[in-house]
Amino acid sequence: MTVDPITVSPDHSVWHAAHIMLSQRVSGLPVLDSDLSLVGIVTEGDLLRRTELGNAAIVAGVDAPPDPAMFYLKSRSWRVGDVMSTKVVMVEEDTPIGTAAMLLGVHRIKRLPVQRDGRLVGIVSRADLLSIVSAGKPDAEVRGDEAVRRALAARLQEAASVLTRQPGYYVEAGAVRVVGVMASASEIDVVRMIVESVAGPGFKDELKL
Repeated sequence: MTVDPITVSPDHSVWHAAHIMLSQRVSGLPVLDSDLSLVGIVTEGDLLRRTELGNAAIVAGVDAPPDPAMFYLKSRSWRVGDVMSTKVVMVEEDTPIGTAAMLLGVHRIKRLPVQRDGRLVGIVSRADLLSIVSAGKPDAEVRGDEAVRRALAARLQEAASVLTRQPGYYVEAGAVRVVGVMASASEIDVVRMIVESVAGPGFKDELKL
């Protein structure tokens, strides 16, 4: 995550927030009140439907706002507190990475404020999660027939929730053969991915639909 993120106050102007976003190359800013409590978040999306950008921008992507008066206020007010989103999805500092990724996807948001004891300590963004993915490496190939068998058994069992049936596999003198009739092409691809991650490319593929 990004620690000690730049924040704004509800009483700051939208122009101030826009300047920070541009200069710091961020797409959203946490909003803290005078007690340093998180009260909202202001994003690029909040600022792109402004009267400064013309009527077309105000209505872009919006179908019949449920509260026209609130929409009118957000498109014209100079205060961050009027424009910001107050329903903020947050996580605790010890939240697992997988949970954070799930929340970003489910809520279709780009960032999650991170708190400790009710105080903002950071922001975890999609970019932060991508950096973890980019730092990953393929698993090392397993050596030895018995080790390969055990690894295949474990990883195929791990994928049992997405496989209608388990394939057969044979390991002899370092050569791997995989057989079976699978329920779909995607299930075949899952099995192939698992076998290649364990034994490397070049195994004998006898999987069928």
